[in-house]
Amino acid sequence: MAQNQAWPVLNYTAWKDTLATLHLWTQIVGKIRLRKMPWLNHSWHVTLYVNPEGFGTGSMPYQHGIFSIDFNFVEHELVVITSEGGKEKIPLQAMTVADFYHKLFDIIGKLDIDVKITDMPSEIPAAIPFPTDTVHQSYNPAQVEDFWQAMVRVHSVFTRFRTGFIGKASPVHFFWGAFDMAVTRFSGRQAPEHNGQMPNMPKLVMQEAYSHEVSSCGFWLGSDQYPHAVFYSYAYPVPADFSQQPVKPAAAFFSPEMGEFMLNYEDVQQSDDPAATLHDFLQTTYEAAANTANWDRQQLECDLSHYENTYGCYRET
Repeated sequence: MAQNQAWPVLNYTAWKDTLATLHLWTQIVGKIRLRKMPWLNHSWHVTLYVNPEGFGTGSMPYQHGIFSIDFNFVEHELVVITSEGGKEKIPLQAMTVADFYHKLFDIIGKLDIDVKITDMPSEIPAAIPFPTDTVHQSYNPAQVEDFWQAMVRVHSVFTRFRTGFIGKASPVHFFWGAFDMAVTRFSGRQAPEHNGQMPNMPKLVMQEAYSHEVSSCGFWLGSDQYPHAVFYSYAYPVPADFSQQPVKPAAAFFSPEMGEFMLNYEDVQQSDDPAATLHDFLQTTYEAAANTANWDRQQLECDLSHYENTYGCYRET
């Protein structure tokens, strides 16, 4: 199979209804993680993670031990498991956000998991409370599988990119607020106070998220205003000459409106080597940030190829 065939086509217009519904479902699960996990810097405690069957929360503490919630996009079911031996499922199929919300809290109650969440979606303008949202109700299994398979491939490239840095770096994780996967590098220096704010998100959360200088890259699924899945890379604070730096591949561009470099998913998916094309984008846009902001790259970067060659770690060829 050619490499470009291994990366699925993502047509925003075709799957935007399912995307909107799935986004809200992940917010409900993510808000449960937010409530049950202790705070971790830059809101890293709220994220979901790609796994071999879909998305999951990982282990979360509760009064009887630990539990997890997983979106299984192979069997198309939501699975809640506890360390007490409890297990409950919800079939993933077309249903309203309100129905999903009530079904999930019904099975959580059966498992004696004590949790309450704020029932208003985050980072979404004109949002509808989860318990009363009967507008969003689409679920196309084939489209969800394509989305997840794209995430699997992106996750692998992001994970490889993350290894070239020995400074502080985030995990490769999925933020359900904006519905994007991201990985972030830090210079180690404090940043000016951030003044931005998102709908239904406290300003203090944004300020803590951007308390230190970052170079961050991610993968976002698009919107009606920008109907394309897209890779992005930005710096905070933004260095003066950041936007003028040469980056790869040729299809990458700087968006003045967004203040970040962007590369459409379809340009990666259709390239001869999608993984290498995406890695070039991540590396060159990071270099654009690090060079223009005068990061101490000698102290922050590394080459792990010696260890991989010595100990036989997996290397993609």
